[in-house]
Amino acid sequence: MSSPGEVERRGTPSPLAVLIPVVGMLAVMWGEEIVDSLPGVNLDQYGIQPRSAEGLIGVVTAPFLHGGFDHLIANSGAFLILGSLVALTTKRFWPVTIGVTLIGGLATWLLAGANTNHIGASGLVYGFAAFLVAWGVLTRKLLSILVSVVVVLMYGGIVVGVLPGQPGISWQGHLFGALAGVLMALVLRPDPR
Repeated sequence: MSSPGEVERRGTPSPLAVLIPVVGMLAVMWGEEIVDSLPGVNLDQYGIQPRSAEGLIGVVTAPFLHGGFDHLIANSGAFLILGSLVALTTKRFWPVTIGVTLIGGLATWLLAGANTNHIGASGLVYGFAAFLVAWGVLTRKLLSILVSVVVVLMYGGIVVGVLPGQPGISWQGHLFGALAGVLMALVLRPDPR
């Protein structure tokens, strides 16, 4: 029980508090890239290297690693927007992020081409986008449906990224990230009854 004059804090956290994990992860990505740009440092070697024991660490580290600031800038805006939408509208940022990272990363590790190195937050970006669209379909709540429509309108063009043929692009990371996002929406949806 709170004493007189003291406000008891309960209920949902403020929107700013909900966004702290999204902004925090993005800050870690930027910090890592700054360190990686120092002479003699090569953190990108810790990406997903399919079917190699050393490359398995990349399942966890790959979303934080980028092939330069251009690559990081390309992922930052979509990560911030889509991650924020997951955090604000579903309150499931951590389960979605962890699920997409592990499931999408492991699938990439198992099935992508040998002697490749997969890095970048785009697997998470694809996972967030697919999750939000699937969440809108599965929950059938007005806000979730509106968010899924906005995601399709804003990011529908990224579907091309799951197709093979673009050199230097991990279409496998994109595809498996998106599939993991749909799977997480199925797993985390409210009771279907």
